[in-house]
Formats: sequence, C-alpha cells, structure tokens
Amino acid sequence: MGESKRQEASLWQRIGQNIRYCINGVWEDTRTLWSVKTVKIINLSVRSFLDRDLQQRAGSLTYNTVLAIVPALAMLFAIARGFGFQNLMQTQLFRYFPAQQQALETALNYVDNYLSQASQGAFIGIGVVFLLWTLISLMSNVEDTFNHVWSITTKRSFRRKLTDYTALFLLLPLLMVCSAGITIFMSDAVQRMFEFNALSPMKHRLLAFMPTIISWIIFTAAYYLVPNTKVKFKGALFSGVLCGTLFQVVQWLFVTGQVYVSKYNAIYGSFAFLPLLLIWLQLSWLIALAGVVLTYAWQNFDSFAYRDKAKEMSQSYTNNLAIAVLTQAVKRFKSQNGLLTRSDIIRNYDIPGTLADRLLSNLQQAGLLNRVSQDNGDKEEYAFQPAFDPDDFTLNDTLKRLARIGKSGFIPKADTSFTKVWSAIKAIQDIQQQANDIPLLDLPDADNAQTDICDETK
Repeated sequence: MGESKRQEASLWQRIGQNIRYCINGVWEDTRTLWSVKTVKIINLSVRSFLDRDLQQRAGSLTYNTVLAIVPALAMLFAIARGFGFQNLMQTQLFRYFPAQQQALETALNYVDNYLSQASQGAFIGIGVVFLLWTLISLMSNVEDTFNHVWSITTKRSFRRKLTDYTALFLLLPLLMVCSAGITIFMSDAVQRMFEFNALSPMKHRLLAFMPTIISWIIFTAAYYLVPNTKVKFKGALFSGVLCGTLFQVVQWLFVTGQVYVSKYNAIYGSFAFLPLLLIWLQLSWLIALAGVVLTYAWQNFDSFAYRDKAKEMSQSYTNNLAIAVLTQAVKRFKSQNGLLTRSDIIRNYDIPGTLADRLLSNLQQAGLLNRVSQDNGDKEEYAFQPAFDPDDFTLNDTLKRLARIGKSGFIPKADTSFTKVWSAIKAIQDIQQQANDIPLLDLPDADNAQTDICDETK
C-alpha cells in the first residue's frame, strides 16, 4: 500500500515538473531538438493568443464582416451577371444553406435593391463610395489585427491600401466566378480520365477535396502576404494547411447543422439564420487569427526567450545595443549595401520585435536615424538611414544624444538644488567621453555583417 502511494506521488511530481517545464522551463532549454522547438512554438502560440485579446478582435472582425456582406455580395453578383453566372452562384448558396432559403432570398433582395439604387441618379457615386469604404475598412481591420499579432507598428500607406484592396476586390469576384468554370472543367476532365465505374468513388473524393485545397491556398496566402513584414513561407504554409482544414471542418458542421435548426426557426422565424451565421463567422475568425499566431510563433520562438528579460534591461545595455544597431546602419549606408530594416535586426540578431522597435525609436528621437519608406515587392517596409553624414558620427556625440532622450528640467526645486552636483557630474563625463571618443565607422563589424550584406544582394 505504501509503495503504491509513493509511486502515485512520484507520478504526480513528474507531471508537475513537465507542466512547469512546458510553461516556463522550456525557455531556458538551449537544445535544438525538434521536440523542444515544438513545445516552444505551442507555448508562444498560446501566450500570444491570450496576451493579444484575440477573442475581442475576432468579434470586431465579425461585426465588420456582417456590415460588408451585402456590399460584397453586390459586387460579386454585379460581376457575375456580366458573365452570366448569377444563377449558378445563387444555386450554390441555396445548396450550402438548404434550411434558410427564405433568409437567403431576403438577403438577395437586399443585394438587388442595393445594385438598382447604386446605379441610378446621384446615388451611384455615394453607393460606390460606401461599397468600397465598407470593404476597405474590413481589409484594413484585418491587416491591423495581423500586424498587432506580429507586433508591427508601421502600416501600409493609405495610397497602398487603396490600390491593393481595390485591386483585390475587383479580382476576387472574377476569380470566384472563374472557379465555378474551373470546377466544371475539372469534373469533366476527371470523368474522361476515370472512365471505369470502379474509379468513380475516387473521382468524387478528388472533387470533394478541392475546396480544402483552395482553403489551404487562401489561408497560406493571407498569412504570408497580409502582415507588413517578411514572413517565412514554411510557417505560413504549415499554418495555412492546419487552419484551412479546421475551417473546412467548421464549415461542414455549419452547413450540416442547417437541417437541424427547426427549433431556431420556431423562435426566430426567418431570422434563425442570423445567430448561426454570427457563430460561424466568430469561429472562422478565431481559426484565422489562431493561424496568424501560429505563424508568428513558428518564426519568432527563438527570440521570445529574451522578451521578458528585455523589460528589465539596464540603461547601459540598452545604449550599447542602440549604438551597435546604429553602427550597422551607418556602415551599410556608407558602403551602399542597402538600408537597415526592422526585419534585419530581428532576423540577424534574434532581437525581439518590441525591443527592436524600442531601439529604433530611441535612435530616431535622438536625431541619429531617419525612417524612409522602402517598397519591398509586395511589402511596404520602412528602412532606416543615418540622419547626417556617416563620417560625422562619433561615440561621444551618440551617447550624449541618447542621454538627452525624454523630458528633463521639469522639477524647479530639484533643478536649483542640484545644479552644482549635476555640473560636476557633467564635467567628469565630458572628460571621460572625450578621451574615448572615436568615429562609429571605426568600430568593429558585427560577426555576421558580411553575411547580412550577401543576403541583401540575393
């Protein structure tokens, strides 16, 4: 009996140790085993999901999506009518929601009224502006949420948002309309390839799997393209496949559950579709945001171990890191090897994103770096260049500028009481700094500075 209790106590002790390791101890583990990396990714994903209040943001996106449904359907059906596919799209909607034909007919009547009013008289301009504003507002909130997960403070410019989002909303209906024709084409092609009846089940499985593949592509593209930073494709692909599959499962449950809403019909009548729609949208956005968090954790779990310690950094260590970052920016600019970006600092030196923002903000406030817009393909990332001639940067001047960041001289009695003390301190500091003053260009390069330059030219 005593041996059994000891074994049980030992078991619970091991379980407790494993839990403590997964929560905190894993960040002190420097091993590169895949199991350690997996625990770190899961740990960071859960932390990020809870810390960033994504439940509330998913609710906000659900509200924006509801507002954008009628304008989005209006644009979709307007383009579909031009291609003669409006009846096909309407049939597909009725097939997906068989228990809510009355609600769908009401929504489509709203769409017809919207299109008829938006194409008549003076309302045409207001209708088009409202339509584009609603859709652009939704996409802007999506981008802001993705950037919030990635701790990105710089957003795309309004001009870039307007052009990118407008192009997306004009192309997306065309792609959706064309996808119906692609599905029909694939069905005929598979029918010709598998003429034997024995392969008919396989044919149907292949066609039934196509929506899942499309979901993988959409989620992967969103995780890779929407955040205004460089995202590793492997992380976006892994999250896209996982969340795309979960989205299809939730969608199947939602569509299947339409035939079991008779009780809701008795309560809500034709509005029984609305609460189920809101639940589905909320779950869909939670899945999408969970994928963003997973992509972020995949790419940043190495530097997360330093995030908590960065909050307690000494001023001396902060200034040393700032000077080191400034030196890399000055040397890159001097040698014409490209400008330093926030992504370079995070990727090359494992500096957490929040600390990188803090260092760059200090250097800008000190008048040492200027932020410039740099169009990097599909990303609009800000780069940083020296605020004056690289040859004029010295260690003494840099330290003085960093020391002057923030407000001072706002306590009159202390300022007058400690004037002599501060004057003596300043005189000693000036002597010490002038004795050790050297140009920043004379400081040694970082160990991987040459590698960084090569990466920029690839």
